Amino acid sequence: MFQSFESQSERGAAAERIKELRRHLAAAKLDAFLVPRADEHQGEYVPASSARLGWLTGFSGSAGLAIIAKKSAVLFTDGRYTVQAKAEVDPDIMSVSLLPRGRIGEWLLENLPKGARVGFDPRLHTVSEIERLEAVLQPRAIKMVPTPRNPVDRVWGSERPAPPSDPIFLHPMKFAGRSAADKIADIQKALKAANQDAVVLTLSDSVAWAFNIRGSDIPHTPAPLAFAIVPATGKPELFIADAKVPDAVRKQLETFARVSTPDALADRLKALRTSGKKVRLDPNAASYWFAKSLGGVRRIARGSDPVVALKAIKNTTEIKGARAAHVRDGVAVTRFLAWLDGAVQSGTVDEIEAVRRLEGFRRDTSQLREISFDTISGSGANGAIVHYRVNEATNRNLKAGELFLIDSGAQYADGTTDITRTVAIGKPSAEMRERFTLVLKGHIDIATARFPKGTRGIDLDPFARRALWQAGLDYDHGTGHGIGSYLSVHEGPQSISRAGMAVLEPGMIISNEPGYYKEGAYGIRIENLVLVTPLEKPAGGDREMMSFETITLAPIDRRLIAKEMLTAEQIEWLNAYHARVFTELAPLIDDTKERAWLKQATAPI
Repeated sequence: MFQSFESQSERGAAAERIKELRRHLAAAKLDAFLVPRADEHQGEYVPASSARLGWLTGFSGSAGLAIIAKKSAVLFTDGRYTVQAKAEVDPDIMSVSLLPRGRIGEWLLENLPKGARVGFDPRLHTVSEIERLEAVLQPRAIKMVPTPRNPVDRVWGSERPAPPSDPIFLHPMKFAGRSAADKIADIQKALKAANQDAVVLTLSDSVAWAFNIRGSDIPHTPAPLAFAIVPATGKPELFIADAKVPDAVRKQLETFARVSTPDALADRLKALRTSGKKVRLDPNAASYWFAKSLGGVRRIARGSDPVVALKAIKNTTEIKGARAAHVRDGVAVTRFLAWLDGAVQSGTVDEIEAVRRLEGFRRDTSQLREISFDTISGSGANGAIVHYRVNEATNRNLKAGELFLIDSGAQYADGTTDITRTVAIGKPSAEMRERFTLVLKGHIDIATARFPKGTRGIDLDPFARRALWQAGLDYDHGTGHGIGSYLSVHEGPQSISRAGMAVLEPGMIISNEPGYYKEGAYGIRIENLVLVTPLEKPAGGDREMMSFETITLAPIDRRLIAKEMLTAEQIEWLNAYHARVFTELAPLIDDTKERAWLKQATAPI
């Protein structure tokens, strides 16, 4: 199994660990310390050796930051973890705040005395984050203090896991579509256009994409932990541990790049600083340590990581691979749904068994490299926990009269998938059908949207929410996120959300996943991935428009649909989608019972 079911939360140990941390803070004359979820690469998912927030507080979510002060402590997280955070964090030692991370400074102002000293690990916080805090805290003379060594690591001591050391491997042209040399040339072109001498790449997936390498340092994300410096002219330099680079891979990399160890990075940054080079650094992605190493925040050339925009627009090979991956994955998901429909009649299927079975069907493809994230397998009330991760303590049976939400994905060499289906176990209630249909209406309205050049995700987000809003309902997460090509399941800059300011471009792949969650009862989410199509003038129109091509293929539970709530156009889309699902998947399913189930599941409503 790629997924374990042991509880990742050590809530019971948090009190003693925080007590010990406070002793270290007192010795360093610090009034508080920031403990983020992030690692040195600012990744969403981190290796076990960098899971400081979870180890210290018991919170196992993928987004959060804790502040440990002398006599108080708080965990900041977002709406995805409303239920989970309260369950995993001991309220006797730490409060939970669902306020945006931008309000961290306000908490510090309210809870610390004038002139207080707030410690932080400069490798774990972005330039922008520290600058914002310094600006907010300056009127009360509260000082942000970078620590030479993370005090959490001191408390963790010898129990802290070793950093990952698995070897990297090349991502071949038949999947990448473009050579690393060509990609580096595009980065250099952007630097020259901006009159900059070099850029420091700190995001793991940016380095992986630019150098056409993959690894297994990060759970479920095939990107190695590495940094890179790309000059405007000349060879780029990749910084990665020697033990991770097999001889054959090194030989290939050295045809277009220098390969060095991370120990050399500080010296290279110093050389750039002393030479007066204009070095680009993304203040929203690169850590404060990089800015200080380059001479301070005033010396860097501020600009977005150029790779982020380049890799977001998939080339023809990546698009072809994504479509193939989703057909393959659709067969696996469909076979799982067919199995589930029959197996739940026994009343003995539980959340863990469902996860194991789904991974098994994906393994049957013989092309599964990894899952793309821990499967969210939530029955009944567990489905209302947006990022629920089943473990042996929380595992429950799928019971008649409840809903079952399963959000999962796979990593194939030709593409990354992410799909959510909500399934009725037995007969659903009228309320369940109504709210499922409201979510479906929003999903269809995104899938069928047409939009002009310059449209941002924030412009489309209300399409997904309108039906829910009309009923006085909503959900506390984004409607869609970008997705990588055999890379991160969550990729920017594009999103469909209240914060989605990036312009959507043809070739971007993005999720379409509105939802509804009734705490303590059930959760609903319907997720497909969609591809932004090229501009095209509709018949009779004056302007060119983009649209979405749905690339995820799997049945949507017809038993949960209240047909009378759908418009004629929405019914037409659903029936056409299901017809396409059957046409593309049925020839690839050998089992006659599974094929018969698919025919019934995709019948017109």
